[in-house]
Amino acid sequence: MEFVLRFPHLNVIPHMPWLSHPSKTKKNRIFNTMEDDNRHTQSAMERASLRYRETLRPDPVLTDPYIRCLVPTDIQIDVDLDLQKHCLATKFIDDKLLSTIDKIDGLRQVVLLTDGMDTRPYRINWPPSTIIFDVSPDITFRRSTQNLQDVGAKIRRSCLLLHVPSETSDIEQVLCSKGYNGARPSFWVFQGLPLQTLGNFKDILRLVSNLAMKGSLFVGELPSSFFETDKSTKMEWMDKIFTSHGLKVKMIEYDEVARNLGKQESTPHCQENVLFVAEQLQFSDVQMEIWRREFERIEEGDEEGFEEL
Repeated sequence: MEFVLRFPHLNVIPHMPWLSHPSKTKKNRIFNTMEDDNRHTQSAMERASLRYRETLRPDPVLTDPYIRCLVPTDIQIDVDLDLQKHCLATKFIDDKLLSTIDKIDGLRQVVLLTDGMDTRPYRINWPPSTIIFDVSPDITFRRSTQNLQDVGAKIRRSCLLLHVPSETSDIEQVLCSKGYNGARPSFWVFQGLPLQTLGNFKDILRLVSNLAMKGSLFVGELPSSFFETDKSTKMEWMDKIFTSHGLKVKMIEYDEVARNLGKQESTPHCQENVLFVAEQLQFSDVQMEIWRREFERIEEGDEEGFEEL
């Protein structure tokens, strides 16, 4: 049977992100064409449709109670197709997020780097006082939010969802102005945020490197277009680029995720992204500033003591 997706005319046109991290790099803006915008919107809808189809399966690995309002009304779904890697990745990221929240006391900051159609803020049972920062294309996010609100989706009481448009010229500054604290634990998710070049992803790594407290996790999946086909080359490249930003990375096999869920191997012929888990090994900029001030305070105290002697 054939999996048929029929999309209406796309009038939601998100822009590619431009990122800026003033503490470690100069400002850098990345522009794209309207053709790219429409292509990324199409991709976001296709991913949402995959999650919708998985939700309808008799034994789904992922259930999304809100995803129906984000896909076209005339969509046709074949639930007999093989399990898709995108759904495996979504399930893996969800489970990793929830298990990390359970393990790390005080983890109340989550940063979602997405395509604007992420329903995690609504479907996950967040601990009280959790702040979810959603970095995604503005128009897509606003349209999705309206659709979700129309079907009664709500953020858990005492929690907060804050949007940062990926078009923002300085995402780091906006995150901090909205209350992100680099001296507190955080969890970062990367799934679906439109990226056009490897330089765009390096900007993301700088963002995480600057803001994430030591020990925080960065989990997600990278587009296969960034890599050569050889597995060893992927791992070597991943290790090099993540390590250069103070992050220790591990690649996760999709088939391993499927086996752990008691499922058969996922679609073998589809283009495979790279699923990863990375840990921040260095201090965030805020932690470094706290350390610097404390060091200066101690030095001043020592000098005063010496003068008294």
